[in-house]
Amino acid sequence: MVQMFESLIAMGLKEFLGCPAVFSEASLTEFFANSSVRDGMVVSTIKGKAVEISEEVFATTFELPTEGLTDLSEVPKNLVFDARSLFSVSQEQVSISCFKKEMEIQYRLLSDILAKTIYVKAGSFDAVTRDRFLLMTAITFDVKVNWSRLLFDVLKDMVTPGSRQAKWYAIQICVLLKNIPGLELGESRAFPLP
Repeated sequence: MVQMFESLIAMGLKEFLGCPAVFSEASLTEFFANSSVRDGMVVSTIKGKAVEISEEVFATTFELPTEGLTDLSEVPKNLVFDARSLFSVSQEQVSISCFKKEMEIQYRLLSDILAKTIYVKAGSFDAVTRDRFLLMTAITFDVKVNWSRLLFDVLKDMVTPGSRQAKWYAIQICVLLKNIPGLELGESRAFPLP
């Protein structure tokens, strides 16, 4: 498990995953109620103040890498083939879309980390989606990923009406909002532990 976190940190996710766990529920609720995507930016209003979050601001705030793969289907096929055996709990190769129980424990944990912090689609966390599998492969084999684009695209999906994305990234959004000049977030509190 430590190796998985070290890999994520080495890939440039330390600031994104390690934010202070403090948030302002009222501001966050208002952010999502008023947010949309315009001209490639996430825009919203909070207490009548316009908020614009660009990919550049997002990347700078969390010190995210801006170079590397932006399309996970470009993960080299030979690495995907190797991962199908490496991740497997049995002698059989796992399919790209499999159940977590088919994978070794450390890859189940990596899948959980990605499911709960990176890919925030509503639905079952027992199944490993194709994108999550490819991202796990990229992380395991140190493939360079443009985390800025990947994570910002998830944020854009979250604020798109009708999206099946859960309203996640609460802490990260509050970190972004805290840096908006002249915006008062109101009462903040520690994020509840599970």
